[in-house]
Parts: sequence; C-alpha cells; structure tokens
Amino acid sequence: MDHNFEARLKDLEQEYMTLLQQDNVPLYENNGVYTRVKYPVLTPRHTPLFWRYDLNRDTNPFLMERFAINAVFNAGAIKLNGKYFLVARVEAGNRKSFFAVAESENGISNFKFWDYPVLMPETAEPDTNIYDMRLVKHEDGWVYGLFCTERRDPAASESDQSAAIAQCGIARTKDLKEWERLADLITPSPQQRNVVLHPEFIQGKYAFYTRPQDSFIEAGKGGGIALGLSSSIENAVVSEELIIDKKAYHTISELKNGAGPAPLKTLHGWLHLAHGVRNTAAGLRYVLYMFMTDLADITKVTHKPAGYFMAPEGIERVGDVSNVLFSNGWVTDDDGTVYIYYASSDTRMHVALSTIDQLLDYVINTAPDGFTSATTVETLNHLIERNLHEKKPTPLISNPGYSSQSQPSLHEDVKNN
Repeated sequence: MDHNFEARLKDLEQEYMTLLQQDNVPLYENNGVYTRVKYPVLTPRHTPLFWRYDLNRDTNPFLMERFAINAVFNAGAIKLNGKYFLVARVEAGNRKSFFAVAESENGISNFKFWDYPVLMPETAEPDTNIYDMRLVKHEDGWVYGLFCTERRDPAASESDQSAAIAQCGIARTKDLKEWERLADLITPSPQQRNVVLHPEFIQGKYAFYTRPQDSFIEAGKGGGIALGLSSSIENAVVSEELIIDKKAYHTISELKNGAGPAPLKTLHGWLHLAHGVRNTAAGLRYVLYMFMTDLADITKVTHKPAGYFMAPEGIERVGDVSNVLFSNGWVTDDDGTVYIYYASSDTRMHVALSTIDQLLDYVINTAPDGFTSATTVETLNHLIERNLHEKKPTPLISNPGYSSQSQPSLHEDVKNN
C-alpha cells in the first residue's frame, strides 16, 4: 500500500489546512449575556500533522498515526503583543498531558499550535502528569502559570494504581517560550487543584485562590473556593485558607467547586468565573458560574447569581468525560469585549463572546439563590409581576451603592488576565 503514501499525505495536509483556515462566526442565538461561537477553536485535529505522524515514507510506508492525541482542552488564555494565546492541555493517547501554545490573530478563528510543546522544567520530585494551567499577568511583571501537578500516592496499595496526590505547580515566563519552574505551592490541605493567582498584591503578598481538598477526587470538608496569602512566590506557602465561596446543598456546586481563570478587575468589583459540580443519576455534571468580590476586600462576595452561567449544550455534552464545561482562561480587550475560553467534555476548546458591561449586568442584577423551592418561586413571581404590571424600565445596574449616571464606563480600566 506504500504507493498511496503521497496521495494520503496530500489528503491529510489539505484537510489540516482547511481546518486551520476555517472562519469562525458567532451564533445568532444567545441569551443576552454571551454568544457562543460556531466551531470549536481547538481540537485534537488542530495539532500539527508532524506531531501525530511519522512523515517519512521509508519508516512509515502506511502513513500510520504514530503519536495519538486524545484531547485538547482546559486552556489558559492571555493576550500578548496584540495576539491571543491559549496554553492548552493536550492529552496524548497514553493519558499523559502536556502544555502546548496556540495563537490567533482575532481570538476566535485560525488558532495554530507552535511547532513544539512547552518544555516545562520539573522540580526535584518529577511530575507524572501536569494539566489545567491558569495564566495571569501579575503586577510584579511576570506572567505566571499555575497548574495541577499529579503524582502517585505513595501510601496507596499495589492494587490501587489510580490513587494520586495533586498539588499546585507554579512556573513563570515573559514570552510563553522559556519557563522558570518554581517550588510547588504549600498549603494546609492534603490535596490542591484549581489554584489561581490573584493579579495584584494583597497586603503586599501574593494571593492564591485555592480549593482545599481531602482526597484526589472528593473535596470532603474542604468546602469551596478559598483565599490564602504568601509572602513569597519562589517558595510559596499559604498557612491559612479562608473559604470565600462555599459549596452548598442542592445547588450546582453541591459536590465541589473551583476557581476558573484569574478574576477580572472592574470599577465595581472583581469578576470571577468558576465551575460547580453536582451529582446526577448519569454521573457528575460540571457547569460554569460567576460571582463578584469587593475591590477593597477580595474575601467578600458582593454578588452571586443563582444557578449556572453556562452549561453544556448539544455536542458539548458528548466527549471523553461527558456533560462537562470547564474554563480556566479568559481575555478582555480594551473595548470591553471578553473572550471566554471553555472546554467541553474534556475533549475540545470553545470560545464565547461577551462584554464587561454584560457580565456586570448579569452578576449584579440576577437574583441570588434562595436555596429552597419556595424562594425560587418567589423570585420568579417577582419577575412576572414586574413584567406584567410595571411600565418603567429598570436601570442597567441596580446596585444601591452607586448611581449608574454618576459612574464612568463599566469597562474602563479593566485589566487583562
């Protein structure tokens, strides 16, 4: 069959270039808060052919795939020098993950991977698996990548080859090419995943959003998203974790929750995107939700809409681990446009478009959870009454702490993350 080598290679190259050159467009249907974009921005097929195939006719006459890529998902995001970058989690067929950088001129189309994956330095204790990087431009001048580093649990029995210890790895860079690995974050919790670095110093210290966790899978008494401070980033140690957004019974985050990307600073507070997990008869369901914390006191949640901000729809529900949405990256442009990068079902990357104005309106003006069926009906009836009987339009932002007429533009001075 080696006489088909050239024809097969030509077909593969044409298919690959067609995929990379495919224009992406926002979908018409939206809920007024965000707009999904039609096609995934990254999939396993976006990885270069020379990653997956030995392109030498002599050593691979059948042009077989030699290096399988199972999934591309859970990407950190950043905008540098006018370009949009995703540092994606690429999972090989052997289940090991690594990081790879893809870039785009417009943030929604034509993402192309760099030729080589990220060569992440190791600590004295080698990583078995690394994944889910959060990127943040910190005010100290560095770009930091915080990610999960996983190693086998040394206390596990020989019969248990799935038990693991998860911790937060930390690396920093100026250009996404050369990375300096720092010591893993130390916290009081036996396990750490979904750790995010706050983009500014708090009380002169580095602030970490953590997720205290009792075991590799279960959050246990960990209780939710926490905040801790460290005087150093090179050897980061958090001695106390204060829960700022706890999990709650019969909510979208009753099982566990975790921070997504670094929060966005606005004139009215810090916007947070997070994921919540609940149990169902069909398994775990991951959705995205939002909340806001106070500018002066980032431990204080000022607004938190009830329920999910985004849940898997259509093909997003199908994949390696179904019924999952996860986000650890977003980018804000100077005009207030927000690019929300999210993965579906641990398989592929998508983007949705919104603005700072829309997200603030959503977070501030959407009713919080009353935690019972009765309060849910009360919230709905209040909306019905307003719609059926009130004639005056409601203000864009109805927060008693300020007048919308006296405030500057909602997306002014927003910091990119």
